[in-house]
Amino acid sequence: MSFSLIGDILGIVFLLIIVIILLVLSLRVVAEWQKAVVLRLGRVLGVKGPGLIFLIPFVDKPLLVDLRIVTVDVPPQTIVTKDNVTVTIDAVVYYKVIDPLKVVTSVTNYQAAVLNIAQTSLRDIIGQMELDEILSKREEINKRLQTILDEVTEGWGIKVTNVTVRDIRLSQELLSAMAEQAKAERLRRAKIILSEGERQAASILSDASMSYQNNPVALQLRFLEMLSDISQRGNMVIVVPAGQELYSTLSVLKAKPTSS
Repeated sequence: MSFSLIGDILGIVFLLIIVIILLVLSLRVVAEWQKAVVLRLGRVLGVKGPGLIFLIPFVDKPLLVDLRIVTVDVPPQTIVTKDNVTVTIDAVVYYKVIDPLKVVTSVTNYQAAVLNIAQTSLRDIIGQMELDEILSKREEINKRLQTILDEVTEGWGIKVTNVTVRDIRLSQELLSAMAEQAKAERLRRAKIILSEGERQAASILSDASMSYQNNPVALQLRFLEMLSDISQRGNMVIVVPAGQELYSTLSVLKAKPTSS
């Protein structure tokens, strides 16, 4: 075999290797949950994928964008409320990319941008509310924060799907003061309920006294019933005066002649 033939074979093999390398570089697999924004010599060519896409080596540059929902933990923010109370609050933001082309061309780092706008918006919202509103209107805070983030990120091709305030922490001194306030409030309500019960009992007793005044027999029957109740509570001796002034009705009934 001559040297020229060996050189031709090596040249063909080398050419095949180059073709295979270029072919490998030209093919790219894009996952089902991704889109590839292709730049050709720095200019946007279009959005491709998912699946197998073809690129021109050293000319086309793919930028992969994840379309799944992304979870962003907003770190704890120490904020002074409208009524000058310091609280520490954190949240979770859920968003997804709906326009890969806008995400690539509109913002440098959309993950960091969403986190920063969530932090500043949360601080603005909490700073305009009082402590009682923050503790009782958590759902309203979620909706307001989501609305603000939607307005800002819409131009970036991002949709905020949900926002949740995760934790609201107060200082130990404030928690102790709130516990004392709650205790005082419970005592106040207990006294009000007790006083209301006394008032209702007095009103009922007043009505009963008027009824007994107009019906002496009912008063004496009630007196006898009370004696019966007392006698069942244990071994005791009950001394009851038996004058006519206490049993006037019985005396009248006894004085009446019986019919033949």
